[in-house]
Order: sequence, then C-alpha cells, then structure tokens
Amino acid sequence: MKAAFYTLGCKVNQYEAQILEQLFSAAGYEIVPHTEPADVYVINSCTVTATGDQKTRRMLRHLKSQNPDAVVALTGCYPQAFPDAADRLPEADVVTGARGRERLAALVERARVTEERIVDIRPHERGESFEPMRAEQFSERTRAFVKIEDGCERYCAYCIIPTARGPVRSKKPDELRAELEGLAKAGYREAVLVGINLSCYGKDLGLRLIDAVELACSVEGIERVRLGSLEPELLTDGDIERMSRQPKLCPQFHLSLQSGCDATLKRMNRHYDAVEYARIAGSLRRHFDNCAVTTDIMVGFPGEDEAEFAQSLAFAEEIALAKAHVFAYSRRPGTRAADMPGQVPRAVKEARSARMIETTLRTRAAFLAAQVGSRQPVLFESRTADGMQEGYTPNYTPVRVRADEPLAGSIREVRIVSAHGDWCEGELPSQPPTAANQKEGAL
Repeated sequence: MKAAFYTLGCKVNQYEAQILEQLFSAAGYEIVPHTEPADVYVINSCTVTATGDQKTRRMLRHLKSQNPDAVVALTGCYPQAFPDAADRLPEADVVTGARGRERLAALVERARVTEERIVDIRPHERGESFEPMRAEQFSERTRAFVKIEDGCERYCAYCIIPTARGPVRSKKPDELRAELEGLAKAGYREAVLVGINLSCYGKDLGLRLIDAVELACSVEGIERVRLGSLEPELLTDGDIERMSRQPKLCPQFHLSLQSGCDATLKRMNRHYDAVEYARIAGSLRRHFDNCAVTTDIMVGFPGEDEAEFAQSLAFAEEIALAKAHVFAYSRRPGTRAADMPGQVPRAVKEARSARMIETTLRTRAAFLAAQVGSRQPVLFESRTADGMQEGYTPNYTPVRVRADEPLAGSIREVRIVSAHGDWCEGELPSQPPTAANQKEGAL
C-alpha cells in the first residue's frame, strides 16, 4: 500500500505532515510523492486565506480525477474552520480537522475497506491538551522543525486561525527534551521551535517561551536553535536578556509587524503600536550581535488610506528590516475584517504592495551588504542549480560558496566577500580570494 501527502501552509503544517507520514509508515504504508500513483492521498490544508481554500479544493479535485480508485483524505485547518463547507466536498472520502491526527490512518483504512465516506471533525474545547507528537526525521537533513505550541487567542480582525486552531496549549518540557534528543541522535544540527502563536508558549503550563529556548539550547548535539514567527509584544526585555545568554540561539527574529501605522494596527486588533515594536526590535539588536529582524507586512487593510499607508511605508524603511514578506489583504470569510467598511480596491493594493516591496528590498540589500567582510559559521544544506553550495548563517543570511568537497550537513566558517540580490557569496578560509571577489568585497 502506498500513501502520498500534499501539504499547504506554515511550518507547523509541515511539521504535522511529517507526523502523519510517520503514522502511516508505522501502519504499513510506503510513502511516495503526491505526483505518483498511490492508494491513499492526504491533503493537509491551510485556511489562512481564501486562496488557500481554493488551492485545497483544486488539489482535491485533481487528485481524485487522476486517481478515482484511491482514498482521498482532507485534514487540517480548512475543515476545522469550515466543517460544513468541507463536508460538501464530494471528492473527499475522509474528512477530519486539526484535532486527532492519530486517528487518521485508522479512518482511512476503514474507508478503504468499507467504501463508506467518513466525516469526523471534532470541535476544539477549552482545556484540551497539547496533542502528543514527536518528529523523527525531515526531508531537510540539516534542520528540524519542532512544534512546541498550538492555538491562538489573540483574535486579530483579519484572522481565522483562532477558530481553526483553538486555545493555546503547549508541549511539556520533558516531551520537548525527548524529541530534541532524538533529533540530535538522528544527525540534525539545528532545531527550529515553531507554533501557531509561539510567543504564548507555556501559558497553560506556568512557563514562558524563554523556558523552552533554554531547554532546547541545553540539548547536546543540537548546535543551533532558531525561533519561528513571534508576536512582538509578548517578548519582554527580561526574556530577551535571558535569551542573549544562550550562544546556541540564532540572532534572527521574525517579529510579525503587519503595519507600521498605529490606526491600522488598532483596527486589526493587534496588541502593540509602532513605538513598542521599534523598542522591542531595538532591544533585540542591543542584546544580539549582527541581529536580523524580519517580518510580515500587510497592505490594503480595510480603511487604509494613502496617509496610513505612507506611515507604514516610512516605518518599514526606518526599522531597517533584514527581510520582509509583503502581501495584500484579502477578505477571509468568518472574520470581522471581511465586513469592515473601506475595503481597498485590488489595483490600489497591488500598487501599494509594489511600493512596499521596493522599500523592503532596499533594506534587505543594505542588510546583506553589511555582512560583507565578516566571517560567519554557515550550516550548509544544498546545491544551487549552477553548482554552488548554499547554507545559512546564524542570522539566516543565505550564503553560497564554490567548493569541490560536499558540505551539506556541516557547519563551516565562511568569509563573506560579496552580496548579490537575495544572497551573499563567500569563500572557505582555505580558498584563495579571487580578484573579482576582492574587488566586490571592497565596495
């Protein structure tokens, strides 16, 4: 029997897909790519945007039309947030939500044997515990994602995730340590701690995110610890100071901004303003050498006029982001923002996106240029199409080098000699500097 998986969305979804693959493998299935013939196809959905729902439905129809005799299962955030809509999808033979992943293989087997359609979506409940799960391996041999938190209770005006993911719940420290120790033994050098609202880790356990960071950094064999996306206002100066004492913690922090305009942030129901965001970013930069602050920025939120956008644009440039993911607001049915007045026309949103992207690309270029001349430990991961080997510094600068020896999985000191677009070129210390690189590095 063969099973294939197709996953949309965030790193948490990617982690959970790995757990599902492990469960199906333990049940006797051979895991194959979703582009190959299989007996079972599992779509792990994302519902952050309506576009994500469309992609899910499109893939569902595609897989069923190409493999009419296979059992196709739909799981994840989309059916959890919109159970009635998911129930009406005839191509899905099995429909489950974001809870009870351990049941999915058994439900698929039941559907396969009995040929009945199964819909088993269990609602979230107050007091529900963190779902037991432990990753053993990932396709990326150098970096492991470890889910330590689930759920969100912030209720931003544009976001459906609290409905899809339920209340905050956290992985217990002993379970986290056991998972990290297993990953270290499997050869992973870097662990990325992820969650739906990572900054809320420990709220249900009487702990804080810093406790998970310190635990992860104490695990022998894990040489780097990195954090996923963070809600900025939940990072205190005391926590930042404690984090700075951990040499394994990578100095790259993805602080979700969304807008640099206070009026827009208030309508979004975000829980900070631009001054507080700048203060937190400044604290991180003071405590961590060569720190990278990255973010997400939304343009065209309902009610955003040209003056509000101008404020957000100016703030994005002033805060000197190392990298930003810029996206236009899109209506998400089931959220307050979907019914707000002042919906911004698509053409205006596209124009603002282009301007914001142009600004953040300039700050990105300045950040990469500042890396030139430094020596950085690079964890190598892969080869590029032109044969260069690529990896990442602790502050998540992508670095490419030319070398004959295979470097994937190793951490090597690299001299950064030039910046090109979205990456830097470097040389191993044993390599003689080329004339071209000497010239570029001096610019």
